[in-house]
Amino acid sequence: MGDKLRLSVGILRNRASLLLYTAPVLTFSRVFKKKSTEEFSCLPYVMTLFNCLIYTWYGLPIVSHCWENFSLVSINGVGIVLESIFSFVYFCYASPKEKIKVGVIFVRVIVVFGLTTAISAVVFEDHRHRKSFVGSVGLVASISMYGSPLIVMKKVIETKSAEYMPFHLSFFSFLASSIWLAYGLLSHDLFLALPNMVGTPLGILQLIIYFKYKNKKEAPITTTVVGKSNGTMRRTRKKFMNAC
Repeated sequence: MGDKLRLSVGILRNRASLLLYTAPVLTFSRVFKKKSTEEFSCLPYVMTLFNCLIYTWYGLPIVSHCWENFSLVSINGVGIVLESIFSFVYFCYASPKEKIKVGVIFVRVIVVFGLTTAISAVVFEDHRHRKSFVGSVGLVASISMYGSPLIVMKKVIETKSAEYMPFHLSFFSFLASSIWLAYGLLSHDLFLALPNMVGTPLGILQLIIYFKYKNKKEAPITTTVVGKSNGTMRRTRKKFMNAC
Protein backbone atom coordinates (compact mmCIF):
# COMPACT_ATOMS: atom_id res chain seq x y z
CA MET A 1 0.00 0.00 0.00
CA GLY A 2 2.79 2.39 0.95
CA ASP A 3 4.73 1.74 -2.26
CA LYS A 4 1.61 2.19 -4.40
CA LEU A 5 0.81 5.50 -2.69
CA ARG A 6 4.39 6.67 -3.16
CA LEU A 7 4.26 5.69 -6.84
CA SER A 8 0.96 7.54 -7.34
CA VAL A 9 2.27 10.67 -5.64
CA GLY A 10 5.46 10.36 -7.70
CA ILE A 11 3.43 10.42 -10.92
CA LEU A 12 1.49 13.47 -9.71
CA ARG A 13 4.79 15.09 -8.70
CA ASN A 14 6.22 14.72 -12.20
CA ARG A 15 3.07 16.10 -13.81
CA ALA A 16 2.98 19.08 -11.45
CA SER A 17 6.67 19.74 -12.09
CA LEU A 18 6.10 19.61 -15.84
CA LEU A 19 3.30 22.17 -15.48
CA LEU A 20 5.62 24.39 -13.44
CA TYR A 21 8.44 24.13 -15.99
CA THR A 22 6.13 24.88 -18.95
CA ALA A 23 4.19 27.68 -17.19
CA PRO A 24 6.49 30.47 -18.51
CA VAL A 25 5.33 29.72 -22.08
CA LEU A 26 2.43 32.15 -21.57
CA THR A 27 4.78 34.84 -20.27
CA PHE A 28 7.22 34.39 -23.14
CA SER A 29 4.45 34.55 -25.74
CA ARG A 30 3.98 38.13 -24.49
CA VAL A 31 7.75 38.72 -24.57
CA PHE A 32 7.86 37.54 -28.21
CA LYS A 33 4.91 39.74 -29.11
CA LYS A 34 6.30 42.90 -27.51
CA LYS A 35 9.97 42.12 -28.26
CA SER A 36 10.77 43.09 -24.67
CA THR A 37 11.01 41.45 -21.25
CA GLU A 38 9.39 44.58 -19.76
CA GLU A 39 9.40 44.36 -15.96
CA PHE A 40 9.52 40.55 -15.74
CA SER A 41 12.36 39.17 -13.61
CA CYS A 42 14.90 36.64 -14.90
CA LEU A 43 15.46 35.08 -11.46
CA PRO A 44 12.61 32.50 -11.48
CA TYR A 45 13.91 30.96 -14.72
CA VAL A 46 17.62 30.89 -13.86
CA MET A 47 16.97 29.65 -10.31
CA THR A 48 14.67 26.92 -11.62
CA LEU A 49 17.45 25.89 -14.01
CA PHE A 50 19.85 25.74 -11.05
CA ASN A 51 17.38 23.56 -9.11
CA CYS A 52 16.93 21.19 -12.07
CA LEU A 53 20.69 20.83 -12.58
CA ILE A 54 21.32 19.94 -8.94
CA TYR A 55 18.47 17.42 -8.65
CA THR A 56 19.34 15.77 -11.95
CA TRP A 57 22.82 15.17 -10.54
CA TYR A 58 21.26 14.04 -7.23
CA GLY A 59 19.22 11.39 -9.07
CA LEU A 60 22.11 9.92 -11.09
CA PRO A 61 23.72 6.63 -9.92
CA ILE A 62 26.96 8.35 -8.96
CA VAL A 63 25.10 10.08 -6.10
CA SER A 64 21.99 7.97 -5.47
CA HIS A 65 21.95 4.19 -5.14
CA CYS A 66 21.65 2.75 -8.67
CA TRP A 67 18.53 4.27 -10.27
CA GLU A 68 16.41 4.66 -7.13
CA ASN A 69 15.75 8.29 -8.12
CA PHE A 70 15.47 7.86 -11.88
CA SER A 71 12.23 9.88 -11.94
CA LEU A 72 14.21 12.86 -10.62
CA VAL A 73 16.56 12.61 -13.58
CA SER A 74 13.77 12.39 -16.16
CA ILE A 75 11.61 15.29 -14.98
CA ASN A 76 14.50 17.58 -14.08
CA GLY A 77 16.21 16.77 -17.36
CA VAL A 78 13.13 18.15 -19.11
CA GLY A 79 13.29 21.14 -16.78
CA ILE A 80 16.92 21.83 -17.75
CA VAL A 81 16.00 21.99 -21.44
CA LEU A 82 12.94 24.21 -20.93
CA GLU A 83 14.51 26.63 -18.45
CA SER A 84 17.63 26.94 -20.62
CA ILE A 85 15.41 27.96 -23.53
CA PHE A 86 13.47 30.47 -21.41
CA SER A 87 16.68 31.96 -20.01
CA PHE A 88 18.14 32.30 -23.51
CA VAL A 89 15.00 33.96 -24.87
CA TYR A 90 14.93 36.31 -21.88
CA PHE A 91 18.56 37.22 -22.55
CA CYS A 92 17.83 37.94 -26.23
CA TYR A 93 14.99 40.38 -25.48
CA ALA A 94 16.38 41.93 -22.28
CA SER A 95 17.82 45.42 -22.00
CA PRO A 96 21.65 45.74 -21.94
CA LYS A 97 21.54 46.18 -18.17
CA GLU A 98 19.37 43.09 -17.71
CA LYS A 99 21.61 41.07 -20.03
CA ILE A 100 24.57 41.73 -17.75
CA LYS A 101 22.46 40.69 -14.75
CA VAL A 102 21.33 37.46 -16.44
CA GLY A 103 24.90 36.67 -17.51
CA VAL A 104 26.33 37.17 -14.02
CA ILE A 105 23.64 35.01 -12.37
CA PHE A 106 23.99 32.30 -15.02
CA VAL A 107 27.78 32.11 -14.62
CA ARG A 108 27.41 31.83 -10.84
CA VAL A 109 24.89 29.00 -11.26
CA ILE A 110 27.22 27.08 -13.58
CA VAL A 111 30.21 27.59 -11.26
CA VAL A 112 28.29 26.37 -8.19
CA PHE A 113 26.94 23.38 -10.11
CA GLY A 114 30.41 22.53 -11.43
CA LEU A 115 31.92 22.68 -7.95
CA THR A 116 29.08 20.55 -6.57
CA THR A 117 29.59 17.80 -9.13
CA ALA A 118 33.38 17.86 -8.77
CA ILE A 119 33.41 17.78 -4.96
CA SER A 120 30.72 15.10 -4.68
CA ALA A 121 32.43 12.86 -7.25
CA VAL A 122 36.04 13.29 -6.06
CA VAL A 123 35.98 14.07 -2.35
CA PHE A 124 33.26 11.69 -1.13
CA GLU A 125 33.65 7.97 -1.65
CA ASP A 126 30.21 6.58 -0.75
CA HIS A 127 26.63 7.29 -1.77
CA ARG A 128 25.49 8.33 1.69
CA HIS A 129 27.92 11.24 1.97
CA ARG A 130 27.43 12.22 -1.66
CA LYS A 131 23.67 12.36 -1.18
CA SER A 132 24.07 14.42 1.98
CA PHE A 133 26.35 16.93 0.26
CA VAL A 134 24.40 17.26 -3.01
CA GLY A 135 21.11 17.22 -1.09
CA SER A 136 22.33 20.14 1.03
CA VAL A 137 23.16 22.13 -2.10
CA GLY A 138 19.79 21.09 -3.53
CA LEU A 139 18.11 22.46 -0.41
CA VAL A 140 19.65 25.87 -1.12
CA ALA A 141 18.79 25.60 -4.83
CA SER A 142 15.13 24.79 -4.16
CA ILE A 143 14.72 27.57 -1.60
CA SER A 144 16.33 29.96 -4.09
CA MET A 145 13.88 28.82 -6.77
CA TYR A 146 10.81 29.20 -4.56
CA GLY A 147 12.13 32.41 -3.02
CA SER A 148 13.02 34.13 -6.33
CA PRO A 149 9.48 35.53 -6.79
CA LEU A 150 9.93 37.53 -3.56
CA ILE A 151 11.53 40.29 -5.65
CA VAL A 152 8.44 40.33 -7.86
CA MET A 153 6.15 40.31 -4.81
CA LYS A 154 7.95 43.39 -3.48
CA LYS A 155 7.26 45.17 -6.77
CA VAL A 156 3.62 44.04 -6.74
CA ILE A 157 3.10 45.50 -3.27
CA GLU A 158 4.85 48.76 -4.20
CA THR A 159 2.91 49.27 -7.46
CA LYS A 160 -0.29 47.62 -6.22
CA SER A 161 -0.46 45.71 -9.50
CA ALA A 162 0.01 41.98 -10.18
CA GLU A 163 0.66 42.51 -13.90
CA TYR A 164 4.22 41.13 -13.77
CA MET A 165 3.41 38.31 -11.35
CA PRO A 166 1.92 35.57 -13.58
CA PHE A 167 -0.84 33.61 -11.85
CA HIS A 168 -0.04 30.33 -13.62
CA LEU A 169 3.57 30.43 -12.40
CA SER A 170 2.51 31.14 -8.80
CA PHE A 171 -0.18 28.46 -8.82
CA PHE A 172 1.97 25.70 -10.32
CA SER A 173 4.81 26.63 -7.96
CA PHE A 174 2.48 26.02 -5.01
CA LEU A 175 1.07 22.84 -6.56
CA ALA A 176 4.48 21.35 -7.38
CA SER A 177 6.04 22.19 -4.00
CA SER A 178 3.12 20.73 -2.04
CA ILE A 179 3.22 17.45 -4.00
CA TRP A 180 7.03 17.28 -3.75
CA LEU A 181 6.66 17.75 0.01
CA ALA A 182 4.27 14.80 0.19
CA TYR A 183 6.58 12.67 -1.97
CA GLY A 184 9.63 13.53 0.13
CA LEU A 185 7.83 12.56 3.33
CA LEU A 186 6.55 9.29 1.84
CA SER A 187 10.06 8.49 0.59
CA HIS A 188 11.60 9.40 3.96
CA ASP A 189 13.97 11.70 2.04
CA LEU A 190 14.45 14.95 3.96
CA PHE A 191 16.47 16.47 1.12
CA LEU A 192 13.33 16.29 -1.02
CA ALA A 193 10.91 17.29 1.75
CA LEU A 194 12.73 20.14 3.53
CA PRO A 195 12.97 22.66 0.66
CA ASN A 196 9.30 22.18 -0.07
CA MET A 197 8.43 22.92 3.54
CA VAL A 198 9.62 26.40 2.59
CA GLY A 199 8.30 26.34 -0.98
CA THR A 200 4.70 25.49 -0.08
CA PRO A 201 4.14 28.47 2.28
CA LEU A 202 5.88 30.76 -0.23
CA GLY A 203 3.54 29.50 -2.94
CA ILE A 204 0.54 30.24 -0.73
CA LEU A 205 1.92 33.73 -0.04
CA GLN A 206 2.31 34.39 -3.77
CA LEU A 207 -1.30 33.41 -4.42
CA ILE A 208 -2.57 35.60 -1.56
CA ILE A 209 -0.67 38.62 -2.90
CA TYR A 210 -1.81 37.91 -6.46
CA PHE A 211 -5.50 37.78 -5.55
CA LYS A 212 -5.14 40.86 -3.38
CA TYR A 213 -3.72 43.01 -6.18
CA LYS A 214 -4.96 41.37 -9.40
CA ASN A 215 -7.96 43.72 -9.77
CA LYS A 216 -6.07 46.91 -9.02
CA LYS A 217 -6.48 48.85 -12.23
CA GLU A 218 -6.05 52.42 -13.19
CA ALA A 219 -9.27 54.42 -13.19
CA PRO A 220 -9.57 57.97 -14.53
CA ILE A 221 -10.51 60.84 -12.26
CA THR A 222 -11.47 64.07 -14.02
CA THR A 223 -10.90 67.48 -12.49
CA THR A 224 -12.18 70.63 -14.15
CA VAL A 225 -10.69 74.08 -13.83
CA VAL A 226 -13.19 76.79 -14.75
CA GLY A 227 -12.18 80.32 -15.70
CA LYS A 228 -14.31 83.44 -15.65
CA SER A 229 -17.93 83.05 -16.66
CA ASN A 230 -17.79 85.41 -19.62
CA GLY A 231 -16.37 83.34 -22.49
CA THR A 232 -13.13 82.22 -20.88
CA MET A 233 -11.54 78.86 -21.54
CA ARG A 234 -12.33 75.64 -19.73
CA ARG A 235 -9.59 73.14 -19.23
CA THR A 236 -10.13 69.49 -18.35
CA ARG A 237 -7.25 67.49 -17.02
CA LYS A 238 -7.28 63.72 -16.43
CA LYS A 239 -5.37 62.07 -13.68
CA PHE A 240 -4.99 58.42 -13.02
CA MET A 241 -4.88 56.73 -9.73
CA ASN A 242 -5.06 53.16 -8.53
CA ALA A 243 -8.62 52.02 -7.97
CA CYS A 244 -9.26 50.33 -4.65
